Amino acid sequence: MPQPKPFSSVNPTLPGFQRSLRKLSPEARSLADQAILDLMLPEIPGKYGFKKLGGYRNPNVFTIMLGGNHAYKMSMEIDKGVAILRRVGTHRELDEHP
Repeated sequence: MPQPKPFSSVNPTLPGFQRSLRKLSPEARSLADQAILDLMLPEIPGKYGFKKLGGYRNPNVFTIMLGGNHAYKMSMEIDKGVAILRRVGTHRELDEHP
């Protein structure tokens, strides 16, 4: 089920995000590219499991899951209506350092 989104635009230009994006396999990169496009839709598709991570304030950190088996995650912070993409990588990598 689609979720309303708390942002109106997406910023994928942080150097750390770009670095983590380059490290992905071609298959994972394709999933990440599609997710970035889908984040620009009016609602976030339910398949991404968009959620706020507990314990993170200033900034609030949110994640989405990528792939059918949710092997990958993408993290973002939301500032003034802009989703600033932070990192993308394996589920384990982002659980340790979102």
